[in-house]
Amino acid sequence: MNSVNVSLVTEFILVGLTDKPYLQLPLFFVFLAMYLVTALGNLSLIILTVLNSHLHTPMYFFLFNLSFVDLCYSSVFTPQMLMNFIRKNMTSYMECMTQLYFSCFFVISECYVLTSMAYDRYVAICKPLLYNLVMSSKLCLNLMLASYFIAFSESVAHTACMLRLTFCDGNTINYYFCDIPPLLQLSCTTTHVNEVVIFVVGSINIIIPTSTIFVSYGFILSSIFRISSSEGRSKAFSTCSSHIIAAFLFFGSGAIRYFKPSSDGSVDEGKISSVFYTNVIPMINPLLYSLRNKDIKVALKKTLRKRNF
Repeated sequence: MNSVNVSLVTEFILVGLTDKPYLQLPLFFVFLAMYLVTALGNLSLIILTVLNSHLHTPMYFFLFNLSFVDLCYSSVFTPQMLMNFIRKNMTSYMECMTQLYFSCFFVISECYVLTSMAYDRYVAICKPLLYNLVMSSKLCLNLMLASYFIAFSESVAHTACMLRLTFCDGNTINYYFCDIPPLLQLSCTTTHVNEVVIFVVGSINIIIPTSTIFVSYGFILSSIFRISSSEGRSKAFSTCSSHIIAAFLFFGSGAIRYFKPSSDGSVDEGKISSVFYTNVIPMINPLLYSLRNKDIKVALKKTLRKRNF
């Protein structure tokens, strides 16, 4: 006998976001518009940070990575999601596992990119005189490499645990992409190891980043309240507000999704919260970081002016 565990299921059927025919076409256009805004917004931030030298700072280096992760993350499943609104979507076993890996990789990467951004804001506000020394190019690069390495390792763990499962008869995934909880419901072998890995990895990815963010903002708020001028306090708050909102939305919706017990009802309810962090947040992030950001507006004007000439 071959020791490698091969699934009896060779392809899966994705139910999608809804099976109601009258909602398929309206939802197709809604999510197509959201994806176009997401792609345009994140690509614009990536291009602006590359083309404008005054944005070559640690803050915008992290924002560049956040936009890159959001763009890739939404692209992992949104095209398939859109196809599912038009026709019944089939995906092969290996395509499903590949999608699972990359969805895990990019969502975990975002956890630690947001954490790095919180540390950057802490140094900028609490230790402004040491900012250029502390937030060196080497440190910024190491933070991002560490983020991607953690994401790579944990995604491999999730995917390897999923590959060891056997799927015998059921191949209909009650979801719009290959995610861990709905796949576990289809397994005809024990999923105890997978559930332990989900709990351990999920706890690490919630506790460490959120603790770091809370501690960072604790020191930030303490420093802000010591600023004598109201203008200085307002400026400090404005530099942090976008990141606070983005982090709260991302970690809040992610925790709701993955720390619920695995059941048919929870999968149906989980579609709503997962749409929020898979579709809405990647679209909101570039808007949060650009609409009230003077540097981005200046960079956009400069870039458009160069194109006109």
